[in-house]
Amino acid sequence: MIERREFIGTAALALLAGAAPGLAAGGDMEELYGLIGQLKAVPGKRAELVAILLEASAAMEGNLLYLVAEDLADPDAIWITEVWRTRTDHLSSLKPAAVQAAIARARPLIAGFGMRAETRPVNHAG
Repeated sequence: MIERREFIGTAALALLAGAAPGLAAGGDMEELYGLIGQLKAVPGKRAELVAILLEASAAMEGNLLYLVAEDLADPDAIWITEVWRTRTDHLSSLKPAAVQAAIARARPLIAGFGMRAETRPVNHAG
């Protein structure tokens, strides 16, 4: 099981990543790093949590895809799908002051975490 602190740091920061213009052309597909995870918002606070998670997106370098989706079956659940140039880029994305500030504001709105998977993206459409 993933430690709450590790998941909060990773998931929240990952959620803060901005939408990027797609997978970089000519990049080494072996280096790509992906995350898919579910966050549970405090009841009634999902929209507020999503807004906070997205606001620091400009401070996140190395992110190729950052998709935040509302779960249709659970009014408090959020799914985050991320693709990074490398795992190191993902870890570095957690350091900017804007990201740290957003995480601090988001923490009280996070009720828990669902599934989380690390992936190696091998293809994309678009």
